[in-house]
Parts: sequence; structure tokens; C-alpha cells
Amino acid sequence: MVLGKVKSLTISFDCLNDSNVPVYSSGDTVSGRVNLEVTGEIRVKSLKIHARGHAKVRWTESRNAGSNTAYTQNYTEEVEYFNHKDILIGHEREDDNSEEGLNTIHSGRHEYAFSFELPQTPLATSFEGRHGSVRYWVKAELHRPWLLPVKLKKEFTVFEHIDINTPSLLSPQAGTKEKTLCCWFCTSGPISLSAKIERKGYTPGESIQIFAEIENCSSRMVVPKAAIYQTQAFYAKGKMKEVKQLVANLRGESLSSGKTETWNGKQLKIPPVSPSILDCSIIRVEYSLMVYVDIPGAMDLFLNLPLVIGTIPLHPFGSRTSSVSSQCSMNMNWLGLTLPERPEGNLTMQLPNNSLRCLIFFF
Repeated sequence: MVLGKVKSLTISFDCLNDSNVPVYSSGDTVSGRVNLEVTGEIRVKSLKIHARGHAKVRWTESRNAGSNTAYTQNYTEEVEYFNHKDILIGHEREDDNSEEGLNTIHSGRHEYAFSFELPQTPLATSFEGRHGSVRYWVKAELHRPWLLPVKLKKEFTVFEHIDINTPSLLSPQAGTKEKTLCCWFCTSGPISLSAKIERKGYTPGESIQIFAEIENCSSRMVVPKAAIYQTQAFYAKGKMKEVKQLVANLRGESLSSGKTETWNGKQLKIPPVSPSILDCSIIRVEYSLMVYVDIPGAMDLFLNLPLVIGTIPLHPFGSRTSSVSSQCSMNMNWLGLTLPERPEGNLTMQLPNNSLRCLIFFF
């Protein structure tokens, strides 16, 4: 008898949202099909699935340990959120090549359903960062005697939902700062900056309305600006590595000496970005709005207002009936988004003038 061949092995998820993208949250049931197509007849020991979710960080540092010696230190850490295994065909056997108890699969296409529940405990949102990631996946393995197993892995997305309709995220954020410039023995008038935003929590696609007043009593020409930054922090072996990236920015009009500029709700739109990750012990993703005054030849005057990027949008009239999965579908673009990167050897973002130059810290 001539044995058949495996033509294809695929995995499909039962999607419940309009975008047909597999998106889940803690406590959800993940279900789908393992699709097997064979030509001819094959004998199978087992068809298994392995589902796993974990956060993992990794980076490398090179250090000098003397005049002629150097060594490399690897920093790695991992957090497992769940680990599920199931057998769809057959059973586990100690003798991989035994001819007994095999299952015969005939030529054609075959579907095998799988289902498992995600933990009820909070899960970290799926994320791909510079030095770490949060990933969830299902792997199918087809085992046959005397042959290498056929394996396939497919990832799915998890949102740990952040509802911005909570009091702490609806509170306004504001600040005020002033700076006096000195040149040799002369002191010019101060530059003052005050800024406010309506709340702390936003979702991708929203525009932040910035209310600010900039007064220039110095002798220099200055430029008011605003920018959203994402900060990725990775933790391993008691160390931290931090990466800061520009997300969006805007520029106001140049302001000459003695002039004042007022922003009455100047808008800065949030692009498709990953939601904040605040509950993972080894990866944090945070955001901030920097409103600042660009001062030529001097340190910039800036205010940092914290932001939280959530997944459940604002419901101004108290209506909570809009579909969470629909909102997720609207914001799925961030999954494939890669923010601008800098060379690893000298990572410095384009921040305003001389402020906050160093963006990777080691503790």
C-alpha cells in the first residue's frame, strides 16, 4: 500500500468581531479548527494542539572587565499567562514508531475543532517591542510513525481592556512652569507655560484638545510645540531598559519677545498605537503628552502630562452599549505598527533641544 501525503495543515479561529480578526480578552473562550488536507491515505499517531501565552524580554549588554577583556551579559525574563495542551486525534504513546493503535485518515479535507478558556486573571495586551513582546498562539502538531512531525503555529490577539470611563482617567491634567534666561551678567524676562488637557484617558483615533498659554518675556524668538511619546520599559534580573519613541507632534507659531500665544483646544490626533500596558511585571508601555517651548540656545521649557491609552472609548451620555469588539476592530492597525527606531548602539530620540536626551537607562 502506498501511503498518502499531507498536502496542508492550517489553523483557523472562530472570530466574533466584524473585522474577522481573532481578538480575545481574559475569560474568553478561544475556539477554532485545525484543517488537515491529505492526498491518499495516511496513518496518524496523534494530532495535538498546544496553546500558550507569555511575556518575554531579552537584551544584551557588553561590558569591559579590564584592559584587554570584555564579556557579554544577557538579560532575559519571562512570565507565563497560560499553557494548554489537548489531543484531537489519538493519544500519547511512549513508543513513537509503534504501528499499534494508529488512526487512519482518508484522502480529502478534514476539520478538527478545538476550544479552551483563557484565564480569568488579567492578561497583558499583545505587544511587540524593541526588547520584548507579549504573544499568544496556538500550535498544531501532526505525529506519524517514522516521520518528522508536521507543525504549524498561529498567533491570536489579546486585549486587556482599559475603560477610560473611570474617574481616575476622566480627571483633567494640568501644569505650569516658568523659566528665566541668563546671558553672562544679563537676565532677560521669564518665559512662562501653562497647559491643560480635559482628561488622562484616550483611545487611538481620538484627538487630544490642548489648552495652553505661552508668554514670552525674554529677548529670544521661541516656538511652542506639543508631542506624544510612548515609553517602553523592560525588566530582567533587577535591571531595566527603557526606550522612548515619538508618536505624534505639532508646532505652534513662532513667538517673538513680549508676545503671548493661547491654544484654545489645539488638537493633536492619536495614531493607531498599542494600548498602555500597566499590569505586566516585566513590560510596561506608558504614554505622555509633552507641551513645551523650543528655546534656541537654551534648555527647553516643558510640561509632561501623563496619558493612558485605553481600549474602551468615552461614552459621554452614559451609554455603555457599544461593542467592545467593534472598538477593537477599529484600533487593530497598531498590531502591525512599528514606530521609528534608532540604531542600537546610540539610541537617542529627537526630543526638544537639550531636554531628556538619554532615553535608555540602566539600573
